[in-house]
Amino acid sequence: MSRPAQLRMACLLVAAGLLVTAGCSSERTPGAESAAEATGNMILATTTSTQDSGLLDAILPTFEQNSDCVPKTVAVGSGQAMAMGASGDADVLLVHSPKAEEKFMAEGHGSSREPVMHNDFVLVGPPDDPAHIGAAQQAAEAMRLIAQQQALFASRADDSGTHAKELSLWAEAGIKPSGSWYIETGQGMGETLTIASQKQAYTLSDRGTFLATGNLQSKIEFQGSPDLQNPYHVIVVDHGGTTNVACAKEFSQWIRSGPVQQTIAHFGVEKYGQPLFFTDAPS
Repeated sequence: MSRPAQLRMACLLVAAGLLVTAGCSSERTPGAESAAEATGNMILATTTSTQDSGLLDAILPTFEQNSDCVPKTVAVGSGQAMAMGASGDADVLLVHSPKAEEKFMAEGHGSSREPVMHNDFVLVGPPDDPAHIGAAQQAAEAMRLIAQQQALFASRADDSGTHAKELSLWAEAGIKPSGSWYIETGQGMGETLTIASQKQAYTLSDRGTFLATGNLQSKIEFQGSPDLQNPYHVIVVDHGGTTNVACAKEFSQWIRSGPVQQTIAHFGVEKYGQPLFFTDAPS
């Protein structure tokens, strides 16, 4: 098989979630700068929460039906998504790790970063709340109570936006978690929630994925403090002309358009009685 054919196959495997590899962007033909010429494959690197919650399944078919761009989704942690962008292996990002996003932009890897939506993080755990975190006033205090009791805690430990938030909360609490009570799953949000439920452990989750993950023996034990806000941004990758910028720009404009924002705002209401995300794009 020729080198270009190998690269094309690698990109398709990445989009299917079967392989992460470098060099994919060299096979994709960069899109033209105008939206009218946007065409071809577009690698969307996004977080597991947008996939596990079902949001992508609810909105992407509309994009596919109304665009000449063909989205290929890779759902990983935000850190991995940005690493793909930095190496030119993704065209557009939908991520939720603000400090890392700001660094990504400052290093010149993105041409635009725009708000799309937000939800919030929640601390979930065993129904009997053995660490009594429900009485805490702030999320960092709740984390401190978990550490003091050495109650089981499942960490994604995957360089995701959720993992970054977790680490910031431990730091705010003055805790360096370690020991047998601290379980590093290395998995996405849905899988980590399942592990936490099976082991009767606490974990930090975005609300949407928690609500969308069935058969859990866990409940929300702490929520609502300002330090648990979880904003998502769309970033058009800038990698020296080697990425499909035209399609990335079209996607960025599309996901922030009125009809799509309305779909996002209503997503989850019928099934869960509440929206899983709240829109942030200007009306």
